[in-house]
This record gives sequence, C-alpha cells and structure tokens, in this order.
Amino acid sequence: MSTGYQIKEQDGVYYLTLQIVEWVDLFSRINYRDIVIENLRYCQQNKGLVLYAYVIMSNHIHMIVQAENNDLSNIIRDFKSYTSKCILKQIVEGTESRREWLLSIFKNAAKKHKRNSHYQVFTHENHAIHLYSDKFIDQKLEYIHDNPVRAGIVKEPEGYIYSSASNYALEPALLDIEIISTSWKTI
Repeated sequence: MSTGYQIKEQDGVYYLTLQIVEWVDLFSRINYRDIVIENLRYCQQNKGLVLYAYVIMSNHIHMIVQAENNDLSNIIRDFKSYTSKCILKQIVEGTESRREWLLSIFKNAAKKHKRNSHYQVFTHENHAIHLYSDKFIDQKLEYIHDNPVRAGIVKEPEGYIYSSASNYALEPALLDIEIISTSWKTI
C-alpha cells in the first residue's frame, strides 16, 4: 500500500522517519541505539550513504540522507533489514527484560505483511520527504535536532549524543556526517 511518501528521486536529498512497529520504545536501551550507530556508520563507509543529520529517539529515527550511488531505497532497505537482525539477536541473546513482550509485538507485526517471515521491527514505510530548498532543509534540521529537547531529554540539542546536533555545534560526535551549510545554529 503506497503512502505517498516514497523515495522517487534516488539521487535526491531526503528527510526520512524510520519507525519501530507499534511505536515500541525500543531505543530506550543504549545497546539498540548503538546498533543503529554502528550500522549507519557501515552504510556510510560501504554502501554510499551520505548522512547529513540524524536523531535516534525512543521509537523512531529521523535522518536527512542521500546516496552516492543514486540507490537510496536499497541502502535504506538493507540498513533496516540488517539492523533488525542485529536487534533481534540482541533481544534473544542478551539480558533484555522485555524479551517475550518485544518478540510478541514483532511477531504479530510480521503476520500482517507478506514480506516478513518471522519478525518485523521497523514499519515498511520510511515517510520519505524530498528536500528541495534550503528553507525546507533548515526546517527539517531544526526539527531533528530539537526533537530531544521537545521530548524533555536534554536542555540543548547538542547535549543529546544520539544526534548530529553535536556535529553542527562543532563538538565531538558518535558519527561523522556531511555538514549542510545552512543558517541553523544552536542558541
């Protein structure tokens, strides 16, 4: 089923939202956030993902991205698939106190779609929005970086380490990104 938010221009710059099924607060655990960081880094280094901005919230990820090889849909598909496998392995083999509940949610989500065999961690949609102007990019950058502030996690955007706000504030960061030259600044 098409939502209208598809990656149509494979060479374009896109704002994406990757959501955990049922809005489960999966990324409230550091080990799952670290899996996302590790796999984003891999996609940057090996698949041609150009990452301009990101934030990992408790149940979703926002990103501004582009593909060097004009194949963004496939990169995001592979990222979500492999990240899901890593997360599921961590749930099964780790010390997750919510193991049975999480697996039940992910199993029930998989039953609703033909594409899944056992579990579904991310929704199939990416809520892709093509960014076509500096003003639109500035708006999405600010939205991404202010997300943890609006959620009451931090007072300043760069205080949240699972975000590119620190990159834009020229502070140490978990991931290297490509800085977009805009008017965005931390106040």
